[in-house]
Amino acid sequence: MFHSTAKILFTACFVPMSIVGQAQAQTRAVIELFTSQGCSSCPPADKLLAELAHDPSLVALSWHIDYWDYLGWKDTFSQPAFTARQKAYSAARGDRDIYTPQLIVNGLQQMVGSDRAKIDAAISSTRGSELTVPITFDSTGPSVRVSIGAAPAGGPRTGMVYLLPVFRSREVTIRRGENASHAITYTNVVRSVSELASWAGEAISVDVPSAKMGDSDGYFVLLQTGPPAKPGAILGAAKGPPI
Repeated sequence: MFHSTAKILFTACFVPMSIVGQAQAQTRAVIELFTSQGCSSCPPADKLLAELAHDPSLVALSWHIDYWDYLGWKDTFSQPAFTARQKAYSAARGDRDIYTPQLIVNGLQQMVGSDRAKIDAAISSTRGSELTVPITFDSTGPSVRVSIGAAPAGGPRTGMVYLLPVFRSREVTIRRGENASHAITYTNVVRSVSELASWAGEAISVDVPSAKMGDSDGYFVLLQTGPPAKPGAILGAAKGPPI
């Protein structure tokens, strides 16, 4: 069953300390899947996200929302903050399209998370306009230095840097609700989101202590325009080692 809320109102294991000057391949797209263990139409989207995550030019993230928890199964990864992010995207677009599985490309385009053709088209449309602000990592002690590059000429000059610790891959056996008896694997499951620094178009660096990673086995860093209540275009993204 395809779920939509359009009808209702409304950051473990840490990176090795030997990694120094870790550069990232250019990221052409960030794909964010809003999903739920309690949504029967989500497993195909979860599987597709896992496939897309193998592409080194993509950052693929799973955000587990909590508004389907009443259907008989409480999502073990869901958090109200993740539902708030999905609603914030809707507010930024000016629509009421909030549903699962919903996928957002580069903070701007939204589509059904299992629609491979539309997702591929959205990702292809980024060719020639890949994320232009580089993000690199250096590690020499109990923290990682995250370096955000300067804005390219004519590009946006304001944004927020976010840290997203993740579970790289987790299988969950769902015992009740619409997906009862199914074992589903989830990929790059966001565990928390925290603001590292504001960015004003100039190159900056910020040190991130390992404690910020919490219960996770990897992390991503995003640079995104707009306030958290109305997120906009993603300008830069990188996979922190060892993802």
